[in-house]
Amino acid sequence: MRAKKGLFVGIVLILILGFIGMFLRDQKLSTQLKAGEEITFFVASDIHYLANSLKDRGDAFKKYVSLADDGRELEYIDEIMKAFTYDIEKKKPDILLISGDLTNNGEKESHLELKRLLDKIEDLGTSVYVIPGNHDILNPWAIGFKQDQRYETETIDAKEFKKIYKNFGYKEAISWDKTTLSYLATPSEDMWLLMLDTNQYKDNMKKGSPVADGVIGPKTLNWIKKCNDLAKKNGAQIITVMHHNLLDHNEIIHEGYTLDNQEESLAVFEEEGLNVFLSGHIHIQDISSYRPVNKGKITQGNNLIYDIVTSSLNVYPQQYGILQYSPTKNTYDYSTSWVDVEGWSTQEGLLDENINHFREYSAKSFGKEAYYMAYLALIGLNRYTKEELDIMSRTMEILNVRYFSGKDQEGEEEILKSKGFALWQSAPDSFVKKYIISILKDQNTDDNSLHIEMDF
Repeated sequence: MRAKKGLFVGIVLILILGFIGMFLRDQKLSTQLKAGEEITFFVASDIHYLANSLKDRGDAFKKYVSLADDGRELEYIDEIMKAFTYDIEKKKPDILLISGDLTNNGEKESHLELKRLLDKIEDLGTSVYVIPGNHDILNPWAIGFKQDQRYETETIDAKEFKKIYKNFGYKEAISWDKTTLSYLATPSEDMWLLMLDTNQYKDNMKKGSPVADGVIGPKTLNWIKKCNDLAKKNGAQIITVMHHNLLDHNEIIHEGYTLDNQEESLAVFEEEGLNVFLSGHIHIQDISSYRPVNKGKITQGNNLIYDIVTSSLNVYPQQYGILQYSPTKNTYDYSTSWVDVEGWSTQEGLLDENINHFREYSAKSFGKEAYYMAYLALIGLNRYTKEELDIMSRTMEILNVRYFSGKDQEGEEEILKSKGFALWQSAPDSFVKKYIISILKDQNTDDNSLHIEMDF
């Protein structure tokens, strides 16, 4: 009798497991793109969204914006996001990837408001996948603004991040790293996403500031190997997305931007044959490549590892990346596009002149910040005339505007022959001088366009 009961229970379990398996297989097929289909990815980074409920455009907010030196258009970030959604509605990409720093400083209300905007994007038929940045979790700098006061506001922890953004990658994932918010997603049968949380936020509140540095821990590196093994068994390619940079993108600005354990991480990625990386954090538009010494298992893209940094959506020139994956041609093609703020503004019938001519407004606003950064660095030296100060500051402005838009090669010869650059060359050493020279020493590559041919 006991044996018959056990047999019955066993049969029931088999039937239940079989039913669950059939359900999961059907769900997998219905939610993924089929193998062999071309995929269009939009790539955005460093949105730094600040909820409307946390800003009233009063004196405290205006002062905060005026003192910021990184070019964020916080006053218009809601309009930028709505215009970006307008672009998505017109161009209909399959997938939107967001590589961290979703919020200004990790404000819970900013996360919740952004989540509602991302819901609208998914309603348009574009699947959204996100990872956090160093600003997003346990940030003691989370603040709001009211009239002439700034005030502390609630931030979120890692568990809350995963809950808020559960519909943007975490729920669809087939594997999750136990030590970070990293996950493996399968939007297509032959194209998978390795979404890496490279941030170090656990001690932020104790330190009183968000840790900017990034790292991939040993346990996560081991998990990555298992993810790659799984992808290989299923004949899938992997694109890796993370906030911090895998490669250096500027010779003097890389500490806190490039992974702290870059060498160790590169060795793993090289061995695993992973070579297409999308990142952000540094805010500039830039593409760097690395040729492995031992070549490892890198068998595509001329044996190069590529780290493609898409500039901040919040900072001039407010652009995003477009990555086209073609399994039939065995290629990746990356390009960039400006957010069509003016087109969206016209459709909405807005009367704000800054929004109606946003490209011009943003360029002037961003350029002015670079100009005054240089001017203030030089004026204390008491060695330049007013005309010379202006010429040198203009040189910095022109170069910085081009650099952030990934067009630092434009007019390079003219700059090198200019009086402003000659004055910088003979100027005393300073950060600004080193920065200007580093722009002109950047790799002579097209940072807005990349074609990779795969060999497998």
